Amino acid sequence: MSNLVPRTPDMQRRRRWLVLFLAIGGALLLMASYQLPYWHFKLVAPQYPKGLSLEIGLSGITGDVAEIDILNHYIGMMKMSTAASLERAMSVYIVSIAALGTLAGVIATGKRLGWLGVAVALGLPLGFLVDTTYWMYRFGHELEPQAPLKFSPFMPVLVGKGTIGQFHTTAWPAAGFWMAIAASLMVAVAVYLRKQVCDHCPKTATCGKTCNHLIVFTSSLETPS
Repeated sequence: MSNLVPRTPDMQRRRRWLVLFLAIGGALLLMASYQLPYWHFKLVAPQYPKGLSLEIGLSGITGDVAEIDILNHYIGMMKMSTAASLERAMSVYIVSIAALGTLAGVIATGKRLGWLGVAVALGLPLGFLVDTTYWMYRFGHELEPQAPLKFSPFMPVLVGKGTIGQFHTTAWPAAGFWMAIAASLMVAVAVYLRKQVCDHCPKTATCGKTCNHLIVFTSSLETPS
């Protein structure tokens, strides 16, 4: 006996459109996150009681970049502008591909590949974290030997509080990162609801790698379970 809860065509139709709404919403949030900073850093020292701030986004770094570059010069650290130049140049394309890939992963794949939408959505914030960690490691370890001040290689703290010389640092995720995480959660809910739609689809037994009906165009196939 089937353990599926009977659903009327109207219930299925509403669920399908909710899947589409969540998928589009997730894709739009990913695109909107491009305009916002993903990570925030603050450095405080006796000579900077109000602190210096850096905000890292997908398209670059803003804040007290010039002042921090001057300070970094004394310990032989690279300029901020040299970090992730390729990633910054391609960021708008990466975000666009992630948004479109998320949407396609939810509505165009077969039910066995529906998880691809979540994977693509999560790939943007997780990829940012991996890339940022990589560049922070390089900044702290590739110090110029001829720098005025000798400084041991270090790894800047990515989350929480840390110390670099006489500077106390604090780092935490910013609005863009949380927006990308929210997008991933929306897509995860869409995939969960989509599975329920697919379980009640008359074509579920023969569903392949793609959905020929893009989830929403299946009205003619539906019959009450």
